[in-house]
Amino acid sequence: MEFEPQPLDFNEVENTLCQIREIKAARVVASRDQVIEELHILASTDKGPKQIVRDIESALMARYGLAIDHKKISIAQLGHEEVAAESLRPRIISVRTGSAGTTEHVAVVLEMGGRELVGEATGPASRTGSLRLLAQATLDAVAQHGEGCSFALEDVGVTPMGRERVALSCVVLVTPLGEHSFSGSAVVRQNEKDSIVRATLDALNRRLGFLTSS
Repeated sequence: MEFEPQPLDFNEVENTLCQIREIKAARVVASRDQVIEELHILASTDKGPKQIVRDIESALMARYGLAIDHKKISIAQLGHEEVAAESLRPRIISVRTGSAGTTEHVAVVLEMGGRELVGEATGPASRTGSLRLLAQATLDAVAQHGEGCSFALEDVGVTPMGRERVALSCVVLVTPLGEHSFSGSAVVRQNEKDSIVRATLDALNRRLGFLTSS
């Protein structure tokens, strides 16, 4: 009896690559049939690009039995100051959901600045409500990293765009300096839950200075 291979969890692949010491961020770009087309890497300057590529190839082969053409790997390197700032960008550890009757509970676990942050939200288990809970739990996790600010979720949803489905999130960041509105998006890859979290983080990633400024 033949078994079909399980599709890759690209979020897991990105997290695996981020365990390589020089790699600070990784992003997989895959085709609709789940084939890796591009692999974008943000790394420190502690090791040369060719060696980083070899480390990536070895990690993917050892963990997933996956051979990747080195031409698909793009390496961007930052100096130590830039890497320190980039390390503040949240990384998704897990997204967990559970329901009891008509109520749903969501927990989003992020890694940010060397800390593990857990955000939670509870509310009605409706279609729209579930999407909002994912975004609210994400905001709850990120808010734990900053002081003197709070978040408000304006809207969240998933919409078709061309041949893809895209998650969208609109967030208001409230600080002592006033209100700041941001929007973010993420292409739906394997599931909507992960994409809603990514879209919400995308809305904040360029403005995380509000959370860390003294």
